[in-house]
Amino acid sequence: MATIHHNEVSRVHDIDTRHPADGIVTYQEEIVRSVWARRALAVLRFVMGWTFIWAFVDKLFGLGFATASEKAWINGGTPAQGFMKGGAEGDNPFGQFFANIAGTWSDWLFMFGLLGIGVALLAGAGLKIAAWTGSLLLFFMYLAQFPLYAERATNPITDSHWVEAVALIVVAATYAGDTWGVGKWWGRKVGNGILR
Repeated sequence: MATIHHNEVSRVHDIDTRHPADGIVTYQEEIVRSVWARRALAVLRFVMGWTFIWAFVDKLFGLGFATASEKAWINGGTPAQGFMKGGAEGDNPFGQFFANIAGTWSDWLFMFGLLGIGVALLAGAGLKIAAWTGSLLLFFMYLAQFPLYAERATNPITDSHWVEAVALIVVAATYAGDTWGVGKWWGRKVGNGILR
């Protein structure tokens, strides 16, 4: 019969079998070694967050940039419905789908989506959910303005929605909320799962 020495037993107990939410968290420094790259990703995160927050504020108050004052959400405007119904015009093969689902509920979902995604990006927490939901929102916006059938499309396949979706995914995949955000604190609370 073999004898197990005390130091061999202690090595067995040194194996870390904890769940990621129990304290094992990957931080940005482990996957992005360059300080400048981490800062550039944080700036990208801020730019994307500001893009979503600005769209929310402009559609809410009608600041006159993309939304006229009389079309502001607080003045009874329909921020998502106008966009969705506008996609039904012309030859867009997805236009009728968007016209059929346009309604008050889509305005609420759209506006709270813009706000939630923007806040998550600016704070640096919940970036994975922001990336998934933001990319889905951008995909639907892409289909509603499908460039292959748009009058003034500069590229028949890709447009800025693709670039923004990829930026969201890169920000989440690199834990860009750890730099100049609350990402590290949030990661210690939730681990590396979907809430990260």
